[in-house]
Amino acid sequence: MKHKLQKGLSFLLIALVMMTTVIAQPFSAKAAGSLNIEAESAILVDAESGKIVYSKNPDIKLPPASMTKMMSEYLVLEAIKSGKIDWDTTTQVSNYAYSISADSTFSGIGLTKGKPYKVKELYKAMAIFSDNGATIALAELVAGSEGNFVKMMNKTAKEMGLPDYKFVNSTGLSNKWLGDNVPEGTDPNANNLLSARSAALLAFNLIKDHPEALDYTSMIETKFEGYKVENLNWMLPHKATYLKQFHYKGVDGLKTGYTDLAGYCFTGTVERNGQRFISVVMKTKSKAERFQETEKLYEYAFSNFESKKLFSKGYQLKDKSTIPVSKGKKDTVEIATKEAFKAPVKKGEKKKYGIKYHIDKDKLNKDGELAAPIKKGEKIGTAELVYKGDADYGYIFPGDDKQTVALVAQDSVEKDNWFMLTLGSIGNFFSDLFGSIVDTVKGWF
Repeated sequence: MKHKLQKGLSFLLIALVMMTTVIAQPFSAKAAGSLNIEAESAILVDAESGKIVYSKNPDIKLPPASMTKMMSEYLVLEAIKSGKIDWDTTTQVSNYAYSISADSTFSGIGLTKGKPYKVKELYKAMAIFSDNGATIALAELVAGSEGNFVKMMNKTAKEMGLPDYKFVNSTGLSNKWLGDNVPEGTDPNANNLLSARSAALLAFNLIKDHPEALDYTSMIETKFEGYKVENLNWMLPHKATYLKQFHYKGVDGLKTGYTDLAGYCFTGTVERNGQRFISVVMKTKSKAERFQETEKLYEYAFSNFESKKLFSKGYQLKDKSTIPVSKGKKDTVEIATKEAFKAPVKKGEKKKYGIKYHIDKDKLNKDGELAAPIKKGEKIGTAELVYKGDADYGYIFPGDDKQTVALVAQDSVEKDNWFMLTLGSIGNFFSDLFGSIVDTVKGWF
């Protein structure tokens, strides 16, 4: 009886330990399939390689509301980079910009008519608390009119390769709210449209080409027109007690958005230990939910993926390390990767990655040889990173779901001198002649 009681207690103890283990486990979103994101559309991208690690309906075109301003920020920063304007350039707001700013139903604190504003003041107002009037004032400064600025927005979107986009104004408001100020050449009833994939690619380009944008999107508060205003991104370390629950370590951008039509949306970015991710959630139900769902994405990213160098610079496939060379002082040349392959790797899946070579066929003769001369470092083709696991979402880049680096020659191969080439030609001639004679003689018997 005592033995049975001890045995029963042992089973009970094991069961309790197992239950405690399950209950005590923190949220880690072990698999993308279990990641239930409460948003119409969402995407999560590694900001270095462009690898998509999660997506949900990423190609649905939806109104992005003030996430539109990421493109406006990009174009202002481009204008500064080109020298067209600088941070201290001043401008006065137009009647149109003032009227939008003065409307309390729109984002903003209100601009002062006739007052000269520096670009830096207006940019901070746009990036930190999404002031619509400031955005219009910057658009007019950069392009002369918002209509011209919209043309720049669409042109840049095309150049970036955004797969799904339509820009009709600089702010993300509905055109029908702009009254007589609808940008020239746009539909008075139109809305800006972006897919989550396009928003992520826009964010990717913004922080890649202009990393200084993060200096502003990470500001928790700033002063404008004598008022202290706070960043609308609740995932930053705000001082207010009720916002501390949303803080997520490493978040430093990028842009919130809301309209009745768009719902609550957010393009975010986070960096921890040298690993950065970009996220987009579109059409969530509340201010809080857009940040809660973003936190799910980040927890999934950092719990499941590690940025790893999979193959180093100068890597060679053992059975394909050389290519034959014709008319050279060497018969072969070694090839290897010009750069290292680095990617977000799901834990335990490092061995599921390999490399595939794509040699440039235009560089080869009919016998599969490279023609000398060959320069050291000359591109011979590309090496492609191949993933052999499940749930491959591809890359953020348009029309390119591959991560590649250049394959280059490791040494120079000079062209053989004319004498040796002549001897070779003579040798080839007699070799062909002898072969022809042998074939003829064989034909007699």
